[in-house]
Amino acid sequence: MQLSSMILFFQKGGSFMYPILLFFIIGMSIAVERWFQLARIRSVNRKMWNKLYPMLAKGQFTAVRQALGKDQSTISQMLGMGLARHSAARRREDVEIAMEEAMMEIIPRLEKRTPYVALLSNIATLLGLLGTIMGLIEAFTAVAAANPAEKADLLSASISVAMNTTAFGLMAAIPMLLMHAKLTSTTGQIVDSLEMASVKALNSISTHHLQKAEEESPSEQPEAKTAEVPQG
Repeated sequence: MQLSSMILFFQKGGSFMYPILLFFIIGMSIAVERWFQLARIRSVNRKMWNKLYPMLAKGQFTAVRQALGKDQSTISQMLGMGLARHSAARRREDVEIAMEEAMMEIIPRLEKRTPYVALLSNIATLLGLLGTIMGLIEAFTAVAAANPAEKADLLSASISVAMNTTAFGLMAAIPMLLMHAKLTSTTGQIVDSLEMASVKALNSISTHHLQKAEEESPSEQPEAKTAEVPQG
């Protein structure tokens, strides 16, 4: 479609084309912003986890806490709360609850503004349908008072113009729905990666404590039996 055809198509759609265009711009702006934000969060989390996991596996929790204190990524916030609880309470359940609490704070930030993309998509579709209905009402009203010889041509032209709003509403809604699906999928992947990291961190903590307990427990030495020397 050429630029001149697009402009003509937009102009023929009537006044409802403008709010549809406005919601499309707002929705896609939100979607693009969230896209880059989630991509950045996923990349930073992956790099930070690759750095932290070898230290967790070796039980170097002090070094891990120092590294977490210098980073503001979501995975650092989650592990930071867990290891802070670990320094005060050694139980696995306490550390797990602390990480779950951090997840409850992180997930709403990951999903921030994403639902608005789907909402604006639905509004664009409904505005397109409303514009078509209003256009059909005006068309039939105009046809009722028109010359009978011109009614067919006038009606077909009016319906064609009225359908422009529905077409434009769908053109605006479909990209926003696709972006919303992608954002939701990416958010789910980030949440899954955080849950995976929390489980691996908890397993590393439990393994370290078990090894430490085994090293500190005294080994039981079998008592040597001395043979009795017969008398006489």
